[in-house]
Amino acid sequence: MKIQYVCFMIDSIAYARAGLVGNPSDGYNGKTISLIVKNFAAKILIYQSPTLHIEPQESDSNHFKNIYDLKEIVTLTGYNGGIPIIKAAIKKFCDYCDENGIRLASKNFTLKYNSNIPRQVGLAGSSAIIIATLRGLMQFYDVEIPIERLPTIALEAEVKELSINAGLQDRVIQAYEGCVYMDFEKEFLDKNGYGKYERLPLNKLPQFYIAYKTNLSKVSGKVLNDIKTKYVQGDTNVINTLNDIAALAETGKEAIENGDFDLLGELINENFNNRRKIMAITDSNNELVETARSCGASASFTGSGGAIIGIYKDNEMLQKLVYSLRNIQARVIKPYII
Repeated sequence: MKIQYVCFMIDSIAYARAGLVGNPSDGYNGKTISLIVKNFAAKILIYQSPTLHIEPQESDSNHFKNIYDLKEIVTLTGYNGGIPIIKAAIKKFCDYCDENGIRLASKNFTLKYNSNIPRQVGLAGSSAIIIATLRGLMQFYDVEIPIERLPTIALEAEVKELSINAGLQDRVIQAYEGCVYMDFEKEFLDKNGYGKYERLPLNKLPQFYIAYKTNLSKVSGKVLNDIKTKYVQGDTNVINTLNDIAALAETGKEAIENGDFDLLGELINENFNNRRKIMAITDSNNELVETARSCGASASFTGSGGAIIGIYKDNEMLQKLVYSLRNIQARVIKPYII
């Protein structure tokens, strides 16, 4: 008997994100506020097929123009491309269904992916691919995963399956979108498997800019590993500083709700200043922050480095940011949140 395949395609999407304040305390039972950045996205296309197939993209290729082409691609995208994280997302989706007694329909799929999220500059490109994959699988198999559980499954795909050091923040904002305040208090997190997540009013947000280096790349997990080691070892300076950073998010929540843009700008600056106490910041990243601040804007990392976010007051300041940051090979955008 000839098998009939349903000819329909599922598109799913997840966007880049920018940590505003509290980052990187999310990995240490802290508090953060993040924004979705709809200027950039990871997209997944799924359709039914005879066998399960993940279609490779350019970053997954093993063919190169020359040795320098290989070096450039590996520096930008790492050694494995996007397929390993997609495999990890598919496995964790299957694990979730098994653990919850959900029997998946007996059908296979072909999955294609692409992303225009700048790589390795702290805009959460990898987690966007995972969230988009999970959303696509939910549609394909008609499975509902509660929104508060989705970030935890996405995090487990990276941490448990791929041994990547990461926190929940990226996956939460990519699941909820908008602007979200997150509290990862240990007792609640351990009991429920997720934190306390609260959407903040978008009409209370100031004018943000994001800037990222067009020639800067690094693997964020490697940068954060040193903090993790010191935290586990009980380093007092690291623990106290992370607590201070987490407290900024709590104050930042009040600043947003009250429309206090001056205070929020001060908190953004303080977040980076505190982070500098416990992390070795490269000259290129320091230049990014200091150049933006010299224009009168606030500035802090969106993630682990390579991109910054801050508040600007008017179009004159925005133009000054564009000009000054262009001179150090950085691009400025206004983030689309809605």
